[in-house]
Amino acid sequence: MSTKEQTLEDVLLKEDVLKENEIILYNDDVNTFDHVINTLIYACDHTPEQAEQCSILVHYKGQCTVKTGSYKDLEPRCSMLLEAGLSAEIN
Repeated sequence: MSTKEQTLEDVLLKEDVLKENEIILYNDDVNTFDHVINTLIYACDHTPEQAEQCSILVHYKGQCTVKTGSYKDLEPRCSMLLEAGLSAEIN
């Protein structure tokens, strides 16, 4: 096996290991923009601008990735979103 092939194999292996999970927030017809924005600030440590942009994307596109990271970090954050009445899941 050549050095180039070995390096490519190592990079692909590291990509698989470093794959991060993400919280996907879904649109609904119940929650207000203010509620979604405030919840994203609280649960996902968004800035007000980030939270507003995510809420607009969710409204018009139907969903938006609002946070990426390890499952261990995302699980309590997703739980906070769900407890606040938002529709979200970890992928």
